[in-house]
Amino acid sequence: MQNSSYSALFGALTQERRLDIIANNLANVNTAGFKGDRLAFQDTFTRYAHDLQNPNYSVRDQVAWPRSYVLAQPRIAERVIDLTQGPLETTGNPLDLAVAGEGFFRLQTPQGEMLSRGGGFQLSPDGFVVDAQGNRLLGEGGPIQIPQGARDIVITGDGLLSADNEAVDRIPLVRVEDPKALEKMGANLLRIRPESGAAPLPAEDAEVVQGAVEKPNVEVVTEMVNMIETMRAYEAYQKIITGTFEQDKKLITEVGSVR
Repeated sequence: MQNSSYSALFGALTQERRLDIIANNLANVNTAGFKGDRLAFQDTFTRYAHDLQNPNYSVRDQVAWPRSYVLAQPRIAERVIDLTQGPLETTGNPLDLAVAGEGFFRLQTPQGEMLSRGGGFQLSPDGFVVDAQGNRLLGEGGPIQIPQGARDIVITGDGLLSADNEAVDRIPLVRVEDPKALEKMGANLLRIRPESGAAPLPAEDAEVVQGAVEKPNVEVVTEMVNMIETMRAYEAYQKIITGTFEQDKKLITEVGSVR
């Protein structure tokens, strides 16, 4: 099999994975606080033993080794979360919260503490501030619970939450120094990879915006253009695979024929 077949195969698989990411981005264009994904690429160099030899060495004016060639082939390096700020949309709901700047809310989930920028919160029957999945919003003193019967809920930019003019708790925003340490866990939740050794830090330059939610940082038109580009690239790789197969078939038929 020719090397072009392998290159086209890996190229087609790359486009297939890229298409999956684009589809997921488009499926979350209405998810508050959603962060889109992107693919990063790197070059993989294929080297041979004679690449380490001196190409100028010769015996009787003949090069002792074949010329050194290095074949560069693009491969997927990693899936990267795009953490750029999304536009804020005013809702007027006092428990709709958005983060302006680089920061995350801390949530208590059955799988442990998670991070999120999806600020569509509500009150549970026992007064805890929870997200759509029932995960509790964490304050400095633990899960935030609003006193029963409280009507006027005010949250300042630094996260101080008051109910009927009485301070309840403060919502601390956190950040992660290395964004690559984050991974998506579904339901618009993020966690810090345990093997990264990273820890959440105070998000000093971020603030809480009450009565608003952050819209996803995904643009429908851009993603649709990326989808068309991906499909065209996938079709091109398919043609390369088919063309290479026909060349190999023709070569085998003609070489193996009796003349």
